[in-house]
Amino acid sequence: MERRLAAIVCADVAGYSRMMGADEAGTHATFKAHRSAIHPIILNHGGRVVKNTGDGFLLEFPSVVGAVEAAIAMQALMAERNNHLPADRAMHFRLGVHMGDVMADEDELFGDDVNIAVRLESVAAPGGVAISEKAYSEAGAYLSEQLVDAGMYRFKNIRDPIHVFTWEPTGSDAHDERRGETSVLPAQYRTAIVGVLPFVNLSGNADEYFADGLTEDLIHALSLQSFHRVLGRSATFPFKGKALSARLIAREIDATYLVQGSVRRSGTKIRVTAELIAPENGEQLWTGRYDRDMGDLFALQDEITTSLSAAIAPEIFRAEASASARKTDLTAWDRFLKGLSHYYRETEADFEASIDLFKEAIALDPTLAIARAYLATIMVQSMHYGWIKSTRELWGVAMGLAEDSVRLDPRSSFGFSILAYLHAMQGRHEAAQEAIRKAIELNPYDMGARGVQGVCHLVAGEHREAIELLSMAAQRGNGDPRYQWASSNAFSHYLLGQYDACLSWAREALYVNPNHLQVLAVRAAALARLGRSEEAAKAREVLLGNYPQLTVERHLRNFKWKNPADIDHYRQGLLKAGVPFGRLTLVESPPRRAADSTEQRRAGHESVECRPELRAIAILLLQDLVLGAGDDEMRAGAQVVGELLDRRCRDHGVVGRGEHQDRLTDPRRIIVGPEGTHRAEGGIGPGHRRRSEA
Repeated sequence: MERRLAAIVCADVAGYSRMMGADEAGTHATFKAHRSAIHPIILNHGGRVVKNTGDGFLLEFPSVVGAVEAAIAMQALMAERNNHLPADRAMHFRLGVHMGDVMADEDELFGDDVNIAVRLESVAAPGGVAISEKAYSEAGAYLSEQLVDAGMYRFKNIRDPIHVFTWEPTGSDAHDERRGETSVLPAQYRTAIVGVLPFVNLSGNADEYFADGLTEDLIHALSLQSFHRVLGRSATFPFKGKALSARLIAREIDATYLVQGSVRRSGTKIRVTAELIAPENGEQLWTGRYDRDMGDLFALQDEITTSLSAAIAPEIFRAEASASARKTDLTAWDRFLKGLSHYYRETEADFEASIDLFKEAIALDPTLAIARAYLATIMVQSMHYGWIKSTRELWGVAMGLAEDSVRLDPRSSFGFSILAYLHAMQGRHEAAQEAIRKAIELNPYDMGARGVQGVCHLVAGEHREAIELLSMAAQRGNGDPRYQWASSNAFSHYLLGQYDACLSWAREALYVNPNHLQVLAVRAAALARLGRSEEAAKAREVLLGNYPQLTVERHLRNFKWKNPADIDHYRQGLLKAGVPFGRLTLVESPPRRAADSTEQRRAGHESVECRPELRAIAILLLQDLVLGAGDDEMRAGAQVVGELLDRRCRDHGVVGRGEHQDRLTDPRRIIVGPEGTHRAEGGIGPGHRRRSEA
């Protein structure tokens, strides 16, 4: 057995299993043709093929400069060849380059440095090259191409992290998108490592490609999340068909979490099961099952991949947040994870703790974009819940955080989603649509982005489109507290006049947060619209009991819906439920004297404090005047006011209404005073006496 210094290049084909499933013979023939085309490049740089695999190969070069130049030349040639092929037939290699001491046994190579090259290949983008710092330091001075610093990565059984540099061909979509950008999240923060094991095919061999393709798609979907690192197929597919424990596999590939599952077909039905586990202790963090009818297999594969990604990603967030609660480090990432652990508890006190911890994380690392995105999210939710007073300044702070988040991390679908949401809430509809399109483009599997797109339709008055997207997000999501689809669905159904559905969604939202201000309000409005007066009154009491300062006028300031008819529809429901319009007081004008000038009469009103329930009913009467209610309804309402006044008079020692009763119970005598104040002609005034004065 010989030891020697060598440069190693490892290659595989991205999406190979899916391509084989679509066209097995054609994919194999295309792969062989590409391999033949690049073979002269290998030879021209002094390399040799150590071995071919089903979807890749391993190369050895005597010079690291030759290895890097050959890798770049191969990818440049592949880019040119792919330009002449349809998109679904384009074949993209991923190449990893490293140099070090290897063991040669006959024609095979072994050793840690070979393993590093294999792991580097998983870091490379399709069509790109990933090069270790060791190889780059030797070859960099001789290269004409510019490489990008991709940061530090940790690999299994390697004591020290590997500093990685990457290259992608000029003009490629990936190159244009990433040029000048840093990694989505600094490598030192991406401590969670996820391995997706090949899904087990429990049917015949004919379905093997579907199971492999589903695995590859899920690897891709999870890798679009900036929170964790996902191992490539080359790390997990070697374990296909091997009866090894999850713990042993996780230790071998250095995975924090493993996803495993199976595919079974019976006739025209297909069943996919999956689970997320923490292999060190064997805890099952999540499990799911999906039963579908066979149809368009690619469409089915995409649907299941989306559902799996939407369910699994939040569970990884939760698990990491829970683990951080046991730590006492003072790093920015620890502060962020600790804030996340409070956030998932969804109480007012925990939200306050989360806000403080997210702020600490940003202070420790101002470039931590994900902390800014979460802080913007939790501030907006706290205002929606009524836990923080909604002010223009706070909305401005949240918008600034969201804008900073996408500036610092322009590849975060979550960052663009919260930016779109804030634009929508503040009535900037075109900006909201632009931001949410970007979020979906960055991660088409992100159900959070799809739900926010539904919110953008909601505020634009497109409620059927909103319900479709919000319902899909609710179905495929996994209780991620960043998104409150139940409350948004309640509003969409309300604005379509589907009040029973509105109440159903409101009930779901209140299970999570019984004091959700907006949901309590829309529930009261929906009950009033349905004519369920007693229930509407109770709902109003709960709403005002939790938020005694709430008025319709103040509440609607936070709604920037595009369609004025939607605002009016919601306003009418709240008023019908008995929610007070504004903080108004009744005023009484003193007796007029002939000598009084017009100005003196206008200035002569004397304010009289009005009790809450009396004020609410009086305000309703004033609103009814504006809204054109019928005389009978008005007179009945005024009679209620009169009865309440009698009760108040008795409670406070005021002799009854006397000669003022007729004027009080005539709603047309309630008039508007100066500067928008309201007064009732008659009522409690100089004509009333305390019992002690009688």
